[in-house]
Amino acid sequence: MLKNKARICVFVSGGGTNLQALIDAQKSGIIKNGEIVLVLSSNREAYALERAKKADIQGVSVVKKEFASQLDFENKVIEILEENKIDLIVLAGFMTILTEHFTSKYPKRIINVHPALIPSFCGKGFYGLHVHEAALSYGVKVTGATVHFVNEIPDGGEIILQKAVKIRKGDTPEVLQRRVMEQAEWKILPKAVELVSKDIAKNK
Repeated sequence: MLKNKARICVFVSGGGTNLQALIDAQKSGIIKNGEIVLVLSSNREAYALERAKKADIQGVSVVKKEFASQLDFENKVIEILEENKIDLIVLAGFMTILTEHFTSKYPKRIINVHPALIPSFCGKGFYGLHVHEAALSYGVKVTGATVHFVNEIPDGGEIILQKAVKIRKGDTPEVLQRRVMEQAEWKILPKAVELVSKDIAKNK
């Protein structure tokens, strides 16, 4: 066992399919330099919290609308991360935008998976099914997923990994979303987490 594993917190808002991919990757040894020690949800009802529980990972909810301001919300999140000595934050379907106040505290320590090949179909308003609807209505032949570092610009941080997925005739946004998850997101997100964790573990 590596003593110096990167301590990972996964930020979630919904079902937690990407979280599950990370938990499975940890079990199978794809992620070996990092360990998920905390799951933080912006939604108390998120099924992702159930997934965390099943995997014996601590889960916590921080709901933005329960705070007077974005700043108070972010400060609470920072406090929880510091208490748990978190080294790496993974945004896995986290539906709350984080400001520069938050992202500047964790340079190259926050990563996100986006369901398109950045710089296509990214930035403000491009999330969930909207991304796949846009790709289909534009008529692109290839889409995919991108894992990138997070900064104050939505989907604007340095790219870590990308994987392409072909669009098929008759694809609906839902069908395409599923294929992008299975063929790209669930493959490159664990790989990227391991790459960044390895770097962090080396310097711990």
